[in-house]
Amino acid sequence: MADIAVFSIQNPDSISYFNQREAAEIDEILMGPVGFSIDQLMELAGLSVATSIAEVYKPGEYGRVLAICGPGNNGGDGLVAARHLYHFGYKPSICYPKRSDKPLYTGLVRQLESLPVPFLSVEDLPSDLSKDFDILVDAIFGFSFHGSPRPPFDDLVQKLACLHRSDQTRQKVPVIVYVDIPSGWHVEEGDVGGEGIKPDMLVSLTAPKLCAKRFSGPHHLLGGRFVPPSIADKYKLCLPPYPGTAMCVRIGKPPQVDISALRENYVSPALLEEQVEADPIDQFRKWFDDAVAAGLREPNAMALSTARKDAKPSSRMVLLKGVDKDGFVWYTNYESRKAHELTENPRASLLFYWDGLNRQVRVEGFVQKVSDKESDQYFHSRPPGSQIGAIVSKQSAVVPGRDFLYQQHKELVEKYSDGSLIPKPKCWEGYRLKPEYFEFWQGQQSRLHDRLRYFPQDVDGKQGWRIERLGFGTQTYKEA
Repeated sequence: MADIAVFSIQNPDSISYFNQREAAEIDEILMGPVGFSIDQLMELAGLSVATSIAEVYKPGEYGRVLAICGPGNNGGDGLVAARHLYHFGYKPSICYPKRSDKPLYTGLVRQLESLPVPFLSVEDLPSDLSKDFDILVDAIFGFSFHGSPRPPFDDLVQKLACLHRSDQTRQKVPVIVYVDIPSGWHVEEGDVGGEGIKPDMLVSLTAPKLCAKRFSGPHHLLGGRFVPPSIADKYKLCLPPYPGTAMCVRIGKPPQVDISALRENYVSPALLEEQVEADPIDQFRKWFDDAVAAGLREPNAMALSTARKDAKPSSRMVLLKGVDKDGFVWYTNYESRKAHELTENPRASLLFYWDGLNRQVRVEGFVQKVSDKESDQYFHSRPPGSQIGAIVSKQSAVVPGRDFLYQQHKELVEKYSDGSLIPKPKCWEGYRLKPEYFEFWQGQQSRLHDRLRYFPQDVDGKQGWRIERLGFGTQTYKEA
């Protein structure tokens, strides 16, 4: 999954916060002149909540989710979020005590029941929510709620509020995620009495409400990527930009963490000897195709490690540009540091890491230059801007500054603006690593990782590959 962009603010007042009246006005404009329907906004809001949860709390460790949904729009957001969480790999349950009979809500219920997602009555809930759930989603009351909660919501809000005041020796307390504002909080003044819910995550929608200034939890995210410029201009909104295709963005700095405590408990299919391909190139292609199909960003990114003749190593990320039975191909400048090191010591290792699939592949072998014809063909297949960039960039060489590079690039763009052939620099060529060793790593629970290595052996006078299983964890990129 993609990382959350961070919108760091030195002064909290520099970001826009809505009071209750402004929040209501924005909703009216969105569903009036702008033309959104309530079900469209609810779908976008629920998706924002689900993606926010998925960015921070992974299903392998926080898989059991209880969404407590109220009778209004906030509850609808929770129902939509639960549906998306199911498709993200979580195991959601719903507590929806006061169901609305409006078609929008009955349709959401049918969608969840068809998955199937269980609905629990208030009586079905365990007295201690921490035993059965890892995440509790508070989607009970939104910013338009007035007065004190009535049964059964008063008891449910109290249950949530009591969780973080309970026995601190408990190993794990469910995290509480609230949608827009915590139930029981005043939309502008926050937890007035100081005895309300103490959430771990706030997902503000459209823009943060004033009570969010009193949020002290570790994760404050903004969702609801649908505010048009006309509204932003009218209310002079200062909001963080959403990165790429993300539906959520973090507000403020990430929490300080104990690096030694960071770990993942991987959940993956087993990697078995009898199921892998006999040829490691075929197995690599199979996994690479999986990474492409999963939509992972730059699945061809690989760490290239080289060493000088004195054995001092160096590593950097490069992009794979070809793979076949002869090996793995990438392109670079022959005057770069890695090129000089390969001249001194023509052996290297490659590392592919596909985080979304809990997989990595190590490849080691001998490196040689590709043919001039192959380099020429690839160079002229690149976009003109990339070709010019290869001419401008004197890899690993000291340059006067960024402006110097941009000025050279601008001059070359103008020079070749007529579409004439851009000559390939003599120092820009490709390399091919011929594999002599492969290792395929699949992350598993409790550090019982699968590691299969391939190394060449002669079989009846022909070169083949022998497959062996290695002990788990001892040389992995990510150790639990």
